[in-house]
Amino acid sequence: MKLIHKIYQKALIAIVLFAIVPFNADGIKISVLADVHVTPGNVNEGKLREAVDEINCNDTEIVIVAGDLTNEGSDEQLMNVKSILDCVKKPIYVIPGNHENNWSQSACKTFNDLWGNDRFIAETDSLVIVGINCGPYMKMGDGHIKQEDLSWLDATLKERTTSGKRVLSVCHYPILPDLDNCNEYIAVLQKYPVVTHICGHYHTFKHYKGGDIDALMCRALDMKNDNFGYSILEIANDSVKLFDKHIGESPVMKFSYAVDTDITPIKEVENNDFIIPDNVEITLVHRDEASIFTRIGIDNKNVYFGNSLGYAKSVDKTNGRENWSYKTNSSLFSRPAVGETVVILPTADKRLVWLDKDTGTELYSVAANGPYVADGIVIGNTLYQGGYKTFQSWDIKHHKLNWQYDSIFNYCQAAPVVSGKDIAFGAWDTNLRLLDKNSGKLKWAWNNGKKANMLGPGNCVPVMTIDKIIIVAPDRYMTAIDRKSGKQIWRNNDFKYRESLGVSRDGKTAYAKTMDGEIVAVSTEGTDFKLLWKVDAGFGYEHAPCIVVESKGIIFAGSRRGLMSAIDAKTHKLLWQYRLGNSEFNGWEIDSNGDVYTSLIEGTIWKIHIEK
Repeated sequence: MKLIHKIYQKALIAIVLFAIVPFNADGIKISVLADVHVTPGNVNEGKLREAVDEINCNDTEIVIVAGDLTNEGSDEQLMNVKSILDCVKKPIYVIPGNHENNWSQSACKTFNDLWGNDRFIAETDSLVIVGINCGPYMKMGDGHIKQEDLSWLDATLKERTTSGKRVLSVCHYPILPDLDNCNEYIAVLQKYPVVTHICGHYHTFKHYKGGDIDALMCRALDMKNDNFGYSILEIANDSVKLFDKHIGESPVMKFSYAVDTDITPIKEVENNDFIIPDNVEITLVHRDEASIFTRIGIDNKNVYFGNSLGYAKSVDKTNGRENWSYKTNSSLFSRPAVGETVVILPTADKRLVWLDKDTGTELYSVAANGPYVADGIVIGNTLYQGGYKTFQSWDIKHHKLNWQYDSIFNYCQAAPVVSGKDIAFGAWDTNLRLLDKNSGKLKWAWNNGKKANMLGPGNCVPVMTIDKIIIVAPDRYMTAIDRKSGKQIWRNNDFKYRESLGVSRDGKTAYAKTMDGEIVAVSTEGTDFKLLWKVDAGFGYEHAPCIVVESKGIIFAGSRRGLMSAIDAKTHKLLWQYRLGNSEFNGWEIDSNGDVYTSLIEGTIWKIHIEK
């Protein structure tokens, strides 16, 4: 019965996605739900049921849900809200929001399984309605439209608007700089007759312009002070109206304006006024057709990464040509772990896959404790890999599990650090742990005393020295912990630390990037917090959880908006900056020649070569 029900659900989804909704002469009315934030048993759950009952009886023709259906994107929360929205008796179109994308138990897979996709296309007699996902994806970041979705959007609107149909655009974020690639998004939309764009996210009403496009922010289900409701959008031949609809009360008009589809297409503008020294060579190694959410793996010949379409790839370091690709069933968030002859791929479809480095041929696959969003590391013949509520050690050669530590209460995300007999890692259950790397036995666990998972060191790569471990976390503290005992040595919140940390080549200095765009250097020696220096890296407000690295005497840091800064490790001066793109840095890798490689979410891989 469950299988039949699931097939029936998917059939219904397919019917809805391609249905033609009648358009009456007076226009179309749409019920818009946004930011419903339902968890089982909370007040919003009951109010959403009331809203659904009311929508079933009102005179709107279709229903759009513009993201943030849940609070944490867990499978339980998604299935619960799906059961409520399934009671809607009208065509309904649903996209995720940041609360589904950022903290997803399934690495964003369950949403697609339940609703068929994270984007939609629908048509009326005279209107094309297109909804699209905008992240951020499984880590702190700005909104981002996936590269493949921009291509799909352009191709779809080109095909669907040939008969003179106008366009209604939908995503969770506004078409403002909240989206790192909003200019690219607007550039696509402005090629077509867009009536308006609608979004949620800010829990408020607002009429604004995104480029030349009229755009509307819609209300949340809960606007506080017993103000529960939804929005009603009315699109006529010559006007757009947005109404505030409190549950049980009459609609109140918030905005009304004339339809203006006289939009001027815009062109992309090169945005790089920075000058780099003659001894620095920056090379675009590869531009992918999809977005890249993973850090990269490297060896002497190739770069390895995963993309948002679920492909793991190997590309040549010298010319960027693709050597091979391997398809999985969900977007990839964990970098491929590179061994001597194999690449081990942790997938969001809950597998560890051994791939031949030269051909990409699958050699071995095991269902494991995924979905995987953590970066693993290879030491000799051993893979150390964090998963969902587990941490594992694998014998690479024999595909054998050496040991598993399973007393974790959420997922691992950042790469662990191995030194001597110790392995340290954080998880999104508030804890930093130190295990014996040979047995997997817990030596100690530390947390900051806060109950909120998202304030812990879940996405921080620790700095480990001979006697201490240093971390930063979203609670905005840097903390030093005694490596042997697990006792706290010091905590400091003089700066707005978050999740970006690195270490000098000699191990004596920890580098942290702050939310104010500074690089702060702290001594790893002694028993007291000791600030060595700080420099403004020129990022402004900053939250990208990208590690900081040092190579050839230069410290590299990357921003949430594609800006790279290089700082002299001796003089502590900002040497130069260069904009590699407009999206977030995923991380840095340094090869045996000291060349620095990085990937950006927008689907690019870069090499920075310093001639000494």
